[in-house]
Amino acid sequence: MEVNMSTVEKSLKLIRHKERPNALDYMTLIFPDFIELCGDRLSGDDASIVGGIASFHNAPVTVIGQVKGRTLEENIKYNFSMNKPEGYRKALRLMRQAEKFYRPIICFVDTVGAFPGVEAEEHGQHIAIANNLMFMMNLRVPIISVLIGDGGSGGALALCAANEIAALENAVLSVISPKAAANILWKDSSRDLEAAEMLKMTAVELKDMGIVDEVIPETNQGAHDNPSIVAENIRQYLIKAINKYKYMAGKKLVDLRNDKFRKIGEYTVRSENE
Repeated sequence: MEVNMSTVEKSLKLIRHKERPNALDYMTLIFPDFIELCGDRLSGDDASIVGGIASFHNAPVTVIGQVKGRTLEENIKYNFSMNKPEGYRKALRLMRQAEKFYRPIICFVDTVGAFPGVEAEEHGQHIAIANNLMFMMNLRVPIISVLIGDGGSGGALALCAANEIAALENAVLSVISPKAAANILWKDSSRDLEAAEMLKMTAVELKDMGIVDEVIPETNQGAHDNPSIVAENIRQYLIKAINKYKYMAGKKLVDLRNDKFRKIGEYTVRSENE
């Protein structure tokens, strides 16, 4: 399926719609008994990453989500969806707890990127993200990540080292924002849509490259048009994904996860005569 410029433009517009559901909305709809757990047990808490435990089809799960705000007050609370090291450490604490009690891990990914401030670097932002990637690749429980909006660079990858990655129809994942890429490539941020097309960041393109395993449909006008329908689509996907992995041995889960990421980026070079 070919993805053209209008598809990229539509996705970028819809994921930034003011009423687009965030991770908390989906948690409420899919996990009504969700119990939040706070703090990284080291230096503090980060409200922009919410995590805790819940039941899902009569079994316990650990749920973690990156949260975007809608109002100015919410954006300040959630740091404009830029996660701090305390949030990544909290997420890792909850994932290691999930491994201890053999709970599947479900991550909702939606961030413009990790917070680049001086304070975040002083608190070990780079180490926090690296530790998440390292430990997630070796956790002996099923990990399912769902891209629900923005997938900004390393800030998103820190919750994406999963056995399966699904993406909502209009979600994106990229190493850099289109405007920043256009500014670097052409010194002209107005060429952001051209950069977006080159970045291959849409859900369908990500699936074609083997990064995303499944694209979850939204409603025609986007997820904000009917969040309950989209939440049900996510729920049905999670049922299928967890059932696929829940009886696998821990070593098998780790092997499959590592194999998935080793295969990303593989390609075949053919000569002109072939």
